[in-house]
Amino acid sequence: MRVLGIDCGSRITGYGVIDTQGSQCILIRCGAIRSKPSDPLAIRLRSIYSGILEIINDARPQAAAFENLFYAANVQSALKLAHVRGVSMFAAAEANLPVFEYSPLEVKSAVTGYGRAEKNQVQQMVCSLLKLESAPEPYDASDALAVAICHAHTHL
Repeated sequence: MRVLGIDCGSRITGYGVIDTQGSQCILIRCGAIRSKPSDPLAIRLRSIYSGILEIINDARPQAAAFENLFYAANVQSALKLAHVRGVSMFAAAEANLPVFEYSPLEVKSAVTGYGRAEKNQVQQMVCSLLKLESAPEPYDASDALAVAICHAHTHL
């Protein structure tokens, strides 16, 4: 199964695509879709949507996995993040991908065995599980891979 993991953010949206065979996961690609903070929100959302569609068209995943919204510094941040999640999920749904959501606790537990793990611990375990020589950058990419790994481990 090929899984697309997405870590939504209004400035940086991380993505990670993995192949799974049983409990083994293999990195296909990862990275980040960056939008300019100076651009209006609608332009940033279009950029994120287009970026996700491009990844889906190139990588051909069979499922998309997202981390649930759990925290925002303020209401404005929460609303922007909700918009990003909306266009990201819509892109996946428009491509006829089944969409799955996981809590941060589920993602961290699936990857590190500890639901309150720090970002660097998640990144290190993503490297270990995918047998990578260097850590995916930025953290948004490793977080997206963690979401994809969580889905793979949940749907064995």
